[in-house]
Amino acid sequence: MPELHVSKKTIGKLFSEIQNKKFVIPDYQRPYRWNIEKCETLWTDIENFSQGDAKNGADYFLGTIVSFINEKRDQEIIDGQQRITSFMLLLRAFYKKLEDMTEDAQVLGLKNQLAPCIWDVDKISQVVTDKKKIHIISEVATEEDNETFHKILETGNAVENAQDNYSKNYIFFKNRCDAYATTNPMKWKELCVTILSQCIILPIECDAQDTALTIFSTLNDRGLPLADSDIFKAQIYRSYTTELERKKFTEIWKELTQICKEGKISIDEVFRYYTHVIRAKKGDKTKEVGLRKFYAEDEYIRLKDKSFISEIMDLANFWRYINSDIEPEEVSYEISTLTKKYLHCLNHYPNEFWKYATSVFFVKNKLSLSFDIDFQNMLKELVAFLFAKFIESPSVNAIKDDIYGSCISLSVNNKLQYRINFNEELVKQQIDNHSSSRISRALLLLNAYSDKEQLDLVPSNFDIEHIFPKKWQDTNYSGWSKKDADLYLDRFGNKIIFEKKLNIQAGNGYFGIKKQKYSQSKIATVIKLSKYHKNDWIKDDIENREIKFKDSIISYFKDNLN
Repeated sequence: MPELHVSKKTIGKLFSEIQNKKFVIPDYQRPYRWNIEKCETLWTDIENFSQGDAKNGADYFLGTIVSFINEKRDQEIIDGQQRITSFMLLLRAFYKKLEDMTEDAQVLGLKNQLAPCIWDVDKISQVVTDKKKIHIISEVATEEDNETFHKILETGNAVENAQDNYSKNYIFFKNRCDAYATTNPMKWKELCVTILSQCIILPIECDAQDTALTIFSTLNDRGLPLADSDIFKAQIYRSYTTELERKKFTEIWKELTQICKEGKISIDEVFRYYTHVIRAKKGDKTKEVGLRKFYAEDEYIRLKDKSFISEIMDLANFWRYINSDIEPEEVSYEISTLTKKYLHCLNHYPNEFWKYATSVFFVKNKLSLSFDIDFQNMLKELVAFLFAKFIESPSVNAIKDDIYGSCISLSVNNKLQYRINFNEELVKQQIDNHSSSRISRALLLLNAYSDKEQLDLVPSNFDIEHIFPKKWQDTNYSGWSKKDADLYLDRFGNKIIFEKKLNIQAGNGYFGIKKQKYSQSKIATVIKLSKYHKNDWIKDDIENREIKFKDSIISYFKDNLN
């Protein structure tokens, strides 16, 4: 069982106990991000507490700190590094003020309380002998930022107009200390004591990193939880032994972050897709495990493969190309408009399992001269299988095994592998059940792309238009009743995909009027509807159009299912 120790500590005790050890901000953490606004909130809260509840012996709770003791016996901070760093700057500002004051018994006493919080002190005299022996180090900060931070703690001085958060926040705290000492000369020292003895932290100290990370994910409510990719970044970083390798990797990771941002995906998602590339190569079709658990196997050995980070970069570029149409530089493959049509349909499929097979195909074929045509053919079949299977059995579990098997088969011989009992008449009947299901948008989009006159991509923000208006109006629609409308309104025969702006303009108007807006569309199925020979849209029209819709979908399945 994992071990952890939870205790209640004052700021003074928490910081002063770290003698001959350090608080370590690990390299997988985020850099120091607190700004002056956050520091001002902290200062104001503590000042108000000092002048109020503190006088009655109350405590001011500052939250939790989650950490574990690493192999060097230092305290590695998983949650709380922003607060610890800020308090270190705050305490140094108080100490600097004391250094500038005439030393008396009270000044000396406060210095002796503050010094062990910032530096190692002599065991007997409790005096600071070397102000370079500070109690905190950040492995995520750049060398320049670390030097700035350490210089502030060592000297008590910061460069005016510096733009780093360490300098700006320290100057803010120092100015507040000076101002408070001027306006409240009798209360300034009490404020210092209040911070040390009545500001409370709840440290949660764990025996292992994984335990600390788990607790952090559960408790964290002060920002974004630590992502799996933050852990992976640290493990890859540590696998490099030279400063040059680490610097190069840091630049690559920054580039990866930007690629993912532009591609509207997270780094975690790219890592998840790549797990299926690895699983496929191993022939693994077992149940998928958590991302962190998968890569943590054998001390993160998969992350330390020399080709790993380049494969991740290639995969991230590929998904950016798909999601944002940003074509990667210096690659041999391209994705044609026709291929993008099938990707567009899959983007409206109710789950993301299709992305696993797509990622495996990409890694296998990224250097192929026939990449686009092969990719297109694979996607056509993948759309047919996934859509037909969802109509038959609309659940994730129905396609999991087939996707895992297809990933393996694609890795070996570039073929999908799945099982489906396709019955044309049964599928026709089952389609009716999906006119308002999670796959209805995808089926309507597939129907639109099945029109040979649809040469361009449909706008990504299309709407579903109800030809007979969804909002009932008390008007005679050639004998329609509201009861009839309720039965026919949501059938596929009464729906089309339509550009969002035109759909808003068309509103809930009468069919004959809406045809004018349909004529402005660039979607072939909508343009054809604008030329419909009647201005009324009644039950027979919906039924006839639904027959054509079903025939189109069934024909696609028959042509592309293996």
